[in-house]
Amino acid sequence: MKITAIITRIVQQFIRDKRTLALLFLAPLLILILTWVVLDQEAAGDYAIAAVSVPEPVVEKIEGEHIEMVETSTPYADLADGEVQAVLTLEDQQLQLTVDNSQPNAEKALFMQLQRALSTTNNTNIALEVTDYYQAEVETTFDYVGPVLIGYFAFFFVFLVGGISFLREKSQGTMERLFATPIRSWEIIIGYLAGFGVFAIIQSIVVIAFSVYVLSIPIQGSVLLVMFITLMLALTALTLGMLLSTFAKNEFQMMQFIPIVIVPQAFFSGLFSLDNAPAWVEGIGRIMPIKYGASALTDVMIKGNGFGEVSLDLLILFGFSSLFFILNLGTLIAYRK
Repeated sequence: MKITAIITRIVQQFIRDKRTLALLFLAPLLILILTWVVLDQEAAGDYAIAAVSVPEPVVEKIEGEHIEMVETSTPYADLADGEVQAVLTLEDQQLQLTVDNSQPNAEKALFMQLQRALSTTNNTNIALEVTDYYQAEVETTFDYVGPVLIGYFAFFFVFLVGGISFLREKSQGTMERLFATPIRSWEIIIGYLAGFGVFAIIQSIVVIAFSVYVLSIPIQGSVLLVMFITLMLALTALTLGMLLSTFAKNEFQMMQFIPIVIVPQAFFSGLFSLDNAPAWVEGIGRIMPIKYGASALTDVMIKGNGFGEVSLDLLILFGFSSLFFILNLGTLIAYRK
């Protein structure tokens, strides 16, 4: 009877907790759907190659179902902007392929398709040599995904720690005592952001220093810019964590947001190729802050870009932070009343 009573109580508790039921049954389905969309793509992608001084017969042999040969007056500028994935030139009977080495999976797939196309040409005297466009000394898969992991882990841990800490301030009565003072709601939010921000800065310094100087992740751009991008990601995660803590009653409910908010962001961070994913997947990616932070980190650390090239990504991250700040302010005013 005692065991039956325990079982009955647990079942009734779960039935009353709709959030936990959704976590158990809906969150795994969401992650499985995203995994299916990302991984259930054709192995061969569609690639654009800028041809410079390449004979027409060779161009016709290369161009096929997944490769488009593009005529452009600024091939290397288009390569840097992502308009094409490679530049093909012919010098002294040797084809020179300059590839965008910031995307290793795409680079390998493109090289294999190009070799397959060239193997069918009658001109067997033409050799193919591949060079990287960016000078980053990336040799392993970890070197490529390192910038993405820096941004993702910074986002994840700041979201978790910031959200739980802000929730604890409410559950322990600290927030009510603040409400009894003349302090304004926006001052409370800024105070907490600044307080947590100190540790976010320390975390960014530690993570970046360990990644670059211990794990030897290559970095071509400014270390200070990498740190600034990481801090912008941390600020976005902190404001989002504070916002979602409003809808949680305890730490366990705060943890429930991880498979819904944090895990899906990995699929849009650059760890997986979405070149052949449906258009609606790209639309979802646009509302994921990690997409812009990871892109900016990759541009700086691998491509060696400066502030001007990543300014749009930083502006979007600032927009996310501002939106979450305004929503935080609204929920805090409502909570205070």
